[in-house]
Amino acid sequence: MDAFQRDLVALLPRLRRFARSLTRSVTDADDLVQTAVERGLARRSQWRPDTSLASWMFTIMKHAWIDETRSRGRRGAVTAPPELAEGVADGGVADPLARTAVERAMERLPSDQRLAVALVLVEGLSYAEASKVLEIPEGTLTSRLVRGRTALMAELQGLGG
Repeated sequence: MDAFQRDLVALLPRLRRFARSLTRSVTDADDLVQTAVERGLARRSQWRPDTSLASWMFTIMKHAWIDETRSRGRRGAVTAPPELAEGVADGGVADPLARTAVERAMERLPSDQRLAVALVLVEGLSYAEASKVLEIPEGTLTSRLVRGRTALMAELQGLGG
C-alpha cells in the first residue's frame, strides 16, 4: 500500500462523518463513502500532492451526492422505511436516542449551515478549504457558519435550561 492509499484509509472516518452530514442517513452515507473512494482512486492522477487530500475527497463526495440526489429525483427513489436500515452499518447501535444532543441539533440545521459547520467545526477545514469544497465565497461560508453556530448554541442551551 502506497502513501496515497494509506492517507485515504486514514481519512475514512472523516469521510463517513461528512457523508452523514450530507445524507442524514447511515446507509446512504456508507454508499456515498464507497462511491467517493472509488472516484478518488479512479481519478488519483488528478490529485496534486501539494493540496489537501481531505479537501479533495470532500469535494468529490459533495459532487457524488449531488449526482445521486439528481438521479433519485429523475427515477423517483423507492426506499425502504428508515427504521429497517437503522443500525445496519452502525455497529449495532439502533437506538436513535443514543445519538448525542449535538448530532441531533446538527441534523435539524438547514443543509447549507449543516455542511458549513461539518466541514469547519467538525472536520477542521480552513474557511478557504471549506468554501472551495462547497464552491461558495468565503464570506458566504462565514455567514452560514455563524448562523449554524448560533442555531446550535440556541438549541443546546434550550436543552440544558
